[in-house]
Amino acid sequence: MRRLSVLLLALLVAGCTSSSPAPTPSPPPPVAAAGTTPFGAHWDWNRYEQFTPYLRKISGSATYHELSWCDVERVEGKPDWSAVDQVAERTRSLGITLHLKIRTGVCWATGGTAQHVRGEAGKTESAMPRDMAKYKSFVDSLVRRYAPYGVREYAVENEVNAPQYWAGSAAEYATLVTAAGEAVRAADPQARVVDSGISSVAYGWGVVDRLLKAGQDADAVRAYNAYFQRRIGTRGKQIPAVSTPDDLRAALAVPQNARNLEYLAATERLLDDKAVDVRQLHFYEHWSAVPDLLAYLSAETPAGTPVEAWEVGQFWRDGEADAASRSAEMVKAVAQLAAGGVREVIWLPLAYNPDNRQGSEVRYGLLDPDGKERTAGQMLAGLAALAQGATAEPVREKGLAGAAFRRGGETALVVWASGDTVTVPDGAGLSSGAVGAAQARSGAVEVAGDPVVLRGRGTRADILKKVG
Repeated sequence: MRRLSVLLLALLVAGCTSSSPAPTPSPPPPVAAAGTTPFGAHWDWNRYEQFTPYLRKISGSATYHELSWCDVERVEGKPDWSAVDQVAERTRSLGITLHLKIRTGVCWATGGTAQHVRGEAGKTESAMPRDMAKYKSFVDSLVRRYAPYGVREYAVENEVNAPQYWAGSAAEYATLVTAAGEAVRAADPQARVVDSGISSVAYGWGVVDRLLKAGQDADAVRAYNAYFQRRIGTRGKQIPAVSTPDDLRAALAVPQNARNLEYLAATERLLDDKAVDVRQLHFYEHWSAVPDLLAYLSAETPAGTPVEAWEVGQFWRDGEADAASRSAEMVKAVAQLAAGGVREVIWLPLAYNPDNRQGSEVRYGLLDPDGKERTAGQMLAGLAALAQGATAEPVREKGLAGAAFRRGGETALVVWASGDTVTVPDGAGLSSGAVGAAQARSGAVEVAGDPVVLRGRGTRADILKKVG
């Protein structure tokens, strides 16, 4: 009798967070035989129909969807999973791996009143749950519901270094991650816990702070000006003009910058303690800052911990470069990240949204608002195809920079000149072409500032031997 009572109680508790039965997902479509690709995108689901033709080109990639407890369960005990179900089903039908980002929001589950309301959807900051047992039950239900769709990664919150996303303290965030992680792993032992994804700006301050602490003052000033070259002056005292190490130290004392470092450190403690399995990177800066960022990640991430860039883009308020230049910059950023060991690189946004709150294209899209491919979209799809099922490694020799993607007995180099133009002689046995171009040609080619693809038999080293 006691055993039956316990069973009934368990069913009642489960019913509090799962009022609708979990749908049966359709069988997954066949993904390209060559396997997965690191290059994907994040898109607006309101324009899914316009984007579907392009999204099929990057099948085998990954994306993420953000949800909040307060949105799913607006009334306590009556969750509505229908919106997330649709996202999971559609993503699966595209052959794209879905990750979920779990936020609390502000509502009955947290108490209090939201201080930051954003956009037409009325998104708010998140706050600590009033009842951690109920929170863990919600997470448990979520993971059990979406495991059949192949969801295996769950991020806890978003950019908690920003007050508009997180109302609690760093210690409270660590408590939340630990609780969520316990629920995720109990519900699905194959699942992995991901940190919130500290903001791109905060990572820049991490790069600078590390160099200053190492006594590399000149490198710190250089790295700051490379990393923030398109943001200086956009946030007042938070990102000022800097020419000396003392300027940097003064900027680090600005409260928001100090908070950025506090939450970076909290995230790294969670990684060290294995409370988090995957490090989430956000990066929207100039491609020339990637080497400094990779050095920071290598130094501050436990060995063997996967790094995934769930948000990569191009922040440039009133950007003036033409489409070809902006597309080339995109290739240089994402290729370096993949070659540097970042195993997923998700571009955001997929398409420019003309109704955004800035009123301009601050972050560059791969597609036009109606879904028409831009040059950048063609290039990312080309990269996705080159990297499908391939291993990636960096290229930093023979006057070239970029990435090498090896699959089977062939290697494709996506490279540009790091200095003077580099000539690949006729007779080298390599084919060449623009990134994303349908046609490749043989013969001599000159590699300058724009990325090109060099293909041939053998390894990266074999191909580089043929470069003049």
